[in-house]
Amino acid sequence: MKLLVIGGGWAGLAAAVRAVQRGAEVTLWEMAAQAGGRARSWQAEGRWLDSGQHILIGAYRDTLKLMREVGAEPELLLQRLPLTLVDAQGQGLRWGRGGPLGAAFGAVQGHTGWGWRERLGLVVWGSRLALRGLRCPAHWSVERLCQGLPNAVREELVEPLCVAALNTRIEEASATVFLRVLRDALFSGPGGSDLLLPRVPLQALLPDPALVWLRAHGASVQLGRRAQQLQALNEGWACDDWQGDAIVLACSAHEAQRLAAHGAPQWARWPLRHEAIATVELELPGGPRLPAPMVALRGAPAQFLFDIPGDGRYVAVASAVAAELADGLQPLAERMEQQVKAQLPALRAARRVNQHADRRATFACVAGVARPPQMLRPGLVAAGDYVEGPYPATLEGAVSSGVAAAAHLLGTIRST
Repeated sequence: MKLLVIGGGWAGLAAAVRAVQRGAEVTLWEMAAQAGGRARSWQAEGRWLDSGQHILIGAYRDTLKLMREVGAEPELLLQRLPLTLVDAQGQGLRWGRGGPLGAAFGAVQGHTGWGWRERLGLVVWGSRLALRGLRCPAHWSVERLCQGLPNAVREELVEPLCVAALNTRIEEASATVFLRVLRDALFSGPGGSDLLLPRVPLQALLPDPALVWLRAHGASVQLGRRAQQLQALNEGWACDDWQGDAIVLACSAHEAQRLAAHGAPQWARWPLRHEAIATVELELPGGPRLPAPMVALRGAPAQFLFDIPGDGRYVAVASAVAAELADGLQPLAERMEQQVKAQLPALRAARRVNQHADRRATFACVAGVARPPQMLRPGLVAAGDYVEGPYPATLEGAVSSGVAAAAHLLGTIRST
């Protein structure tokens, strides 16, 4: 089978690796000068900068498996820590080791800011969800799911988890997808909820090792090449000067819809609403260590502050901020900086050294959202975190989609 993968983000890399493993002749095109898509790194002023602060969790099985397959050892490249949701003063939830229920129970019991009302309310709420099999009507929002939950539990547990996982505010976020995330992360077995924080630039987690692996296994990789036009053939597909059996559109949703405009016009017109993520990096040489590598911030616009390994580097992350970015990145970055310094007086002397926003970081994972299907036409599939699937727009969602795209193409074409 001769396969073209258009896009060298995490979905495209996953599709290409899996297709090579199953014997396909693979060509990969990436329009940027380096692979990685929206989760990559670049060098500026002699140091590496990431395209936002990305985290993984222990339940990201497809991603961790793919990393190992291309020679990127998660145990060396990622710092594994029990899930911790604490504020800048260190108060909050700290999961322990062991089974998922025991770890969750210990986190709730250890929260010194909660009384019996919050603990009982969470137990009752969780029991109701368990009786439903962690399922709910497709039209429910996370806010609807939280009815009856004490405000403190909602604000300190549900809202941070929802925004971090779905990049959508709870008023609109899909409760169905949120429950799937909870099921996989908190109840899938020991370590599923662990935070996996990169010790290295994002480029070293998967993009660079995957390119090395693909080239070593005979794949043709072309960076800086943008696909121009697709054409359906009597048998197979063509794109520019390439001809073969099948194509995986693993580029951004916008780029995939451009390429599909003639071959799959209905899919190309699929309505997609995007959400934005903004990050601000602060620097204070000799600055304090935070109570945890990731702490929750109160209020808006930012939700989390990360304590980056090194000498006094901190990154604030604001998710679901498409509306705020209407006035530009600079005002939003200033508000994020002020928010951090108001809640952590020890960082008042910190200097803002970098700011970044991705206006199309994720799709808006709203209740009842209809995502475009993976299959466009025979021999033409899409892969990406926005494509129909059980997960929100995460690295795991992208990798899982790429793996599924390769498996689908090789299965259907070889069976005909």
